[in-house]
Amino acid sequence: MKIGKFEIGENRPCFIIAEAGSNHNRDFNNAKKLIDVAVEAGADAVKFQIFSAEAIYSKKTPMASYLKKEKLAKDNETLWDVIKRIEIPRQWTPDLMAYCREKGIMFLSTPFDLKAVDELEAAGVEAYKVASFEITHLPMLRKISATGKPIILSTGMASLEDIEVALKAVKEGGSSQVALLHCAIAYPPKYEDINLRAMDTMKQAFQVPVGFSDHTMGHVTDVAAVARGACIIEKHFTLSRKQEGPDHPFSLEPHELKEMITAIRQTEKILGSPFKQHTVAENELYRIARRSLVAAVKIPAGTKITEDMIAVKRPGFGIPVRHMEIVIGRTAKVDIDEDDILTWEMI
Repeated sequence: MKIGKFEIGENRPCFIIAEAGSNHNRDFNNAKKLIDVAVEAGADAVKFQIFSAEAIYSKKTPMASYLKKEKLAKDNETLWDVIKRIEIPRQWTPDLMAYCREKGIMFLSTPFDLKAVDELEAAGVEAYKVASFEITHLPMLRKISATGKPIILSTGMASLEDIEVALKAVKEGGSSQVALLHCAIAYPPKYEDINLRAMDTMKQAFQVPVGFSDHTMGHVTDVAAVARGACIIEKHFTLSRKQEGPDHPFSLEPHELKEMITAIRQTEKILGSPFKQHTVAENELYRIARRSLVAAVKIPAGTKITEDMIAVKRPGFGIPVRHMEIVIGRTAKVDIDEDDILTWEMI
C-alpha cells in the first residue's frame, strides 16, 4: 500500500508513526512541540486522536481499573470525565495539519466518531488510523473506507473473526488499501502478553501489510517487531512522563523516541540481504584471513609433493584447502620456498 510518498510493505523502510494521542493536554503549543519532537526524532508521521466524550462513552461506563491503580483519574472522576478532560479541540485539526506540512512530516489522526471522519476529510488527511477499540465500529469503518484513503487498522483484543468482519466492512466501503497492526492492550503490557508471532498469523491469513502498535516502555519490542517483519510501527510519545494525563506514563520522552527510531533504522540495515555471500566490506579479510595451502618446507622443482610438505595457513588466496588431495602426489614445476602460497601454476 502507499500513504502519500511512503510505500509500505516488504523490503520497504518501516513507516514510523509517532503517536501524540492526547498528550497535548489541550494546549495547542504543546501539540506543536510534540510535532517538533517527532520531526527531530525522524518519524515519518505524527498522529493525534479526535474524540468527544459524548460520542465515545456512556456516562454509566465503569472506570477502567488501570486508571484507578495508577492514580491517573482524579478523585470522583468517572471514565467519561477523564475522556472529556483530554479530548482534543476539534478546531485544531486544520492548523495542526498545516504545521505538519510546514515541518515536513505527515499528519495522521484517529477518528472515534463519524463526525471526526468528515472533519478529517475536510482537512485533507492522507490516510486513516483506526484504533483497536473501534474495530467493531462497522459503520465508521465503512465511512472511512468510502473516502478511498488508505487505512491502518489496529487489532488489539481482536480475534481473527473480528478482523475478518472488519475487513469485510472495509471492502464494502470500497477501499482496497489496508494494513493491520498487531497490538497488546494494556498500559503498559507485559512482555509475555505481546505475542509478536501473531503478526505472522495475520499476514498469512489476510495477505496485507502488517505492523505493530506498541504500548510497552522502551523500544526493544519495536526493534523485535521490525526484525519480525513489521512494516509499520506506532509508538506513543510525550514531552515528559511527569505531566498529568492517562497516556503520559507509558509514552516515550523525546530522547527515547529518537533512540527508538535510530534503533529501527539500524535494525533495517542489519537485516540487509537474504543472500549468503561475503560482502564488499569483507573483501580484504576474505583474501588475507581465510586459509589456503602453503608450503610447509622447501620443495625443489621436480619433487613429488607429499602431505607433510603442505600446511594450511593464512592468507586465503592460494589453492583452496578443499583441493589438498588433488595437490598431494603432484610434482612441483618450480622451486617452491617454505611458506610460499601454493598456486596451480606451481605444480
